[in-house]
Amino acid sequence: MGKPPFEKVVSAHGAVVLRVCRAVLGAHDAEDAWSETFLSALKAYPELPDDATVQAWLVTIAHRKAIDILRARQRQSLPMDELPPRESPLGIPGEGHPEVLDAVGQLPPKQRQAVAYHYLAGLPYKDVSALLGVTPEAARRAGADGVKALRAALIQPRSAASQGADR
Repeated sequence: MGKPPFEKVVSAHGAVVLRVCRAVLGAHDAEDAWSETFLSALKAYPELPDDATVQAWLVTIAHRKAIDILRARQRQSLPMDELPPRESPLGIPGEGHPEVLDAVGQLPPKQRQAVAYHYLAGLPYKDVSALLGVTPEAARRAGADGVKALRAALIQPRSAASQGADR
């Protein structure tokens, strides 16, 4: 004797699967899990052995679909009125230090990119060189020249201002 048509399986076990989904997920997501359970079951039904316990097989699929929905729910963002303040561990320029962002923007392109990739993103110069299409030594030189130019642009004007204040 072969397996019954899939429509009869849905009729016979649909209510049990829905109860399991509701118990695990609540009413809101239960119908989605039920639908996904029977879609997956329909695809796998031809390979199901004739002597398998269909209800246990369907409940196992429903359990896995419910877990998938719970995991997806945990990954969803929650709407908030305002974002909580959070400072960057990298010290992103421009937030409180617009002069740094301006100075970085004044650097030549290769220096600007080398500084950004190495000092802000933390990439080793081997990876920076691949991004820039230069040797690792040239990437290191561009980074060093960029930092030197930033120091000159940012530190010297402050020193001159503080010396003028001392007089």
